[in-house]
Amino acid sequence: MDWTDYMNATKDQVRVLNRTIPETTKAFGALGKAVKETGALDVKTKEFVALGIAVADRCESCIGFHVEALAKAGATREEVADVLSMCVQMGGGPSLMYAAKALDAWDQLCGSSEARAAE
Repeated sequence: MDWTDYMNATKDQVRVLNRTIPETTKAFGALGKAVKETGALDVKTKEFVALGIAVADRCESCIGFHVEALAKAGATREEVADVLSMCVQMGGGPSLMYAAKALDAWDQLCGSSEARAAE
């Protein structure tokens, strides 16, 4: 994928959306501004969180926007890579935890006698 072309096309699409539903997109922009200008965390840290969520949600456009924002905030490639390491770790961890919950739900709702015998 050519990220420059992809982001240019995405920005063009967002511009069209902005003209179509200006009140909504203006409110969304104001929310983003308010979140970044207030609170205990600096903008770079908040953008690292946003990048992690973008990766977890598999939103390519979001990844592009937050990578660009991180560059503007002074992030390094090493810092981004470290955040991405956490994304990888968390992508596996929640799946493991929710698999255990799903099995527990099966055992409780469907009455697995094997599970009870194994305990």
